[in-house]
Amino acid sequence: MTRITFDNASYDCKENESVLDCLTAHGVPVPSSCKAGVCQTCLMRALSGRVPPESQKGLKPTLIELNYFLSCSCIPAEDIDVAFPEAGKGRIPATVAGLEPLNSEIMCVKLNPVGPFEYRAGQYINFFRDDSTARSYSLASVSSLDECIKLHVRKIPDGRVSTWIHECLNPGDTVDISEALGDCFYVPGNPDQGLLLIGTGSGLAPLYGIVRDALLVGHTGPIRLYHGSLTMDGLYLIEELRQLARDYPNFAYTPCVSEGEAPDGFSSGIVLDVALKDIPKLSGWRIYLCGNPAMVNAAKKQTFLAGASMRDIYADPFVPAQP
Repeated sequence: MTRITFDNASYDCKENESVLDCLTAHGVPVPSSCKAGVCQTCLMRALSGRVPPESQKGLKPTLIELNYFLSCSCIPAEDIDVAFPEAGKGRIPATVAGLEPLNSEIMCVKLNPVGPFEYRAGQYINFFRDDSTARSYSLASVSSLDECIKLHVRKIPDGRVSTWIHECLNPGDTVDISEALGDCFYVPGNPDQGLLLIGTGSGLAPLYGIVRDALLVGHTGPIRLYHGSLTMDGLYLIEELRQLARDYPNFAYTPCVSEGEAPDGFSSGIVLDVALKDIPKLSGWRIYLCGNPAMVNAAKKQTFLAGASMRDIYADPFVPAQP
């Protein structure tokens, strides 16, 4: 008989009993629907202990990497400690190590968390202004390359958190953040696969981290990054990305401007249109999308129609909070 620990309480799991059945039998309300490993409503995360591969069938590689599993199809062979996907959103103190303007609207916020802080490039954190106000920002840093974690924060008109960050935050201040969350990151194991990354505005942040992470671990397949903005003023990290393209022949960067005439070295048009014109067939490619929700939703559909598997499409839309 194995034991399942959930929220500091332990329960005996009978032979051939699933995690879902064990917890619900003991009064733990686990969301579920199909109970056949299809709907993924009963998704949970193993904090310790191994779960059987059968309980991870159909999950994206990033979720498997983070030890997520389907509780309805998980019959544990050893003791495990489990949690709901949203668990672990407590606060971690961090010191502001630096503030660097990237363009007229976007600030790079550099943070040093207190104590160990594990993350994957491309994940996001919750950034707290006070007890009741927090916003989510993607990580642009790579843990093995950057001394600090880095966020790209766009100033939203009347934004309670972004305006405060831009106008009131100073180096040396202490803030609270959450642990790293989300499944939009690079997973090694298929180094020849093509990677297509499309972003708008500060949606470049996670894509910049993912690109550098993939190149760092030796990804050999084509990596194509398209970053779009209405005007030239909205683009940033242009020289850094062009230097990466010079250093790595398999990486190409295309900055796009959708309004007005684009100068030499820039593409004119909507970033999604430019990307799909360059790469019209996406069968076998892995896709990362981040930025304006309308672009991300359209890109999900169009990259799928171009041949990409839904399993290989990772999306992180930026949805500003209401002022």
